[in-house]
Amino acid sequence: MAGTVAIIGRPNVGKSTLFNRLVGKKLALVDDRPGVTRDRREGEARLGDLTFNIVDTAGLEEADEASLAGRMRAQTEAAIADADVILFVVDVRAGLTPTDRAFADVVRRSGKPVVLLANKAEGGKGIEGAYEAFGLGLGDPVPISAEHGEGLGELYDALEALLPREPEEDEDEAETEAADRPVRVAIVGRPNAGKSTLVNRMLGEERLLTGPEAGITRDTISLDWDWRGRRVKLFDTAGMRKRARIDDKLEKLSVADGLRAVRFADVVVVLLDATIPFEKQDLTIVDLVEREGRALVIGLNKWDLVADRPGLLKELKEEASRLLAQVKGVPVVPLSGLAGEGVDALMKAVFAAHDVWNRRVSTSQLNRWLGDMLESHPPPAVAGRRIKIRYMTQVKARPPHFAIFGNQLQELPKSYTRYLVNGLREAFDLPGVPIRLSLRTGKNPYEKGGRQ
Repeated sequence: MAGTVAIIGRPNVGKSTLFNRLVGKKLALVDDRPGVTRDRREGEARLGDLTFNIVDTAGLEEADEASLAGRMRAQTEAAIADADVILFVVDVRAGLTPTDRAFADVVRRSGKPVVLLANKAEGGKGIEGAYEAFGLGLGDPVPISAEHGEGLGELYDALEALLPREPEEDEDEAETEAADRPVRVAIVGRPNAGKSTLVNRMLGEERLLTGPEAGITRDTISLDWDWRGRRVKLFDTAGMRKRARIDDKLEKLSVADGLRAVRFADVVVVLLDATIPFEKQDLTIVDLVEREGRALVIGLNKWDLVADRPGLLKELKEEASRLLAQVKGVPVVPLSGLAGEGVDALMKAVFAAHDVWNRRVSTSQLNRWLGDMLESHPPPAVAGRRIKIRYMTQVKARPPHFAIFGNQLQELPKSYTRYLVNGLREAFDLPGVPIRLSLRTGKNPYEKGGRQ
């Protein structure tokens, strides 16, 4: 479990509701009256692939130390001291109060990483209150609704960046744990692309309702499956349409549910209708998957309807390469969910993409490669001074994320970073996955006996 997170805030802002949401059980008593929580309550929280210890605290109140409220505050301050990350919760409906401002100072002085949560912002309501919370000086507020489960993807992003990572010395143990866990595969696409039909064929049973009508699937359905001895958790999702074309409230919720499935998947299969592939909405969905940093496979469903067209597969693969440059080399697999063809090829591509998504490149390999790249095409000069790139390392996998250290990197043109990303993809065999590249100006932290 990676770290401890404490939920802090004045009474009745929704801390216990958030606690229950993250642990997945109603462990904390929730009521509209302030002061229901008195002791620190701890639980094991899970958010996507993050697991961490979560602490629910009493509402912070100004009070005499000897009083009950004062002792409750002392418990909360102890939780702040023990936490790796603090979730500071405010109520956007009520707006900021002097108490919020006072305890924002307490949290800021702690020196701990803080995520500011603007709670009760369901359906985009109270967004002005969220902007008001920016004035607390705790960074950009994350609008959420603990009660309705909205904003959890944004909370995941914030926590993933701040929670301590497991020590690298335990890589073998982490790999064993990852190997034991099922690979999470989300099947997404436009309505009526054949997602549920494909999942039924994978499972070998009519587990999901299907039909010619678009939009039959409303909820994201999670299903456990075993493919050739490897455990898989499949997520069948509702069809994704352009926001402007979604009027029904239930369909909006269904699409939001599908977006969450993408955020928490390991591999996303974007299912295209082979008779009308690469529609604008297909490209939008691929963009979403890339932004979320998931491994990607393109499935060309209903291939049985176009299989008699010679050269079509080569043509569509070339089109994918042209239209999806941000995930160059993404596997494109023809299949038919209805006829049960191509499922094995699809799953082989899924596991290959999962392996690439988890790949790590050693620092020594990266810097030898970087030296060659700089020699063949040096960075440009800015105001008469050449940009200096000194060093490179991989900071994480899932997806592969690399950091470059040097001077004046903020002036590095996007064309040069594309040159480096394309070079990384080709040199280290990283087809089809998002590649992140951070530019860091300053001293190289790996010098003088640092980690290699």
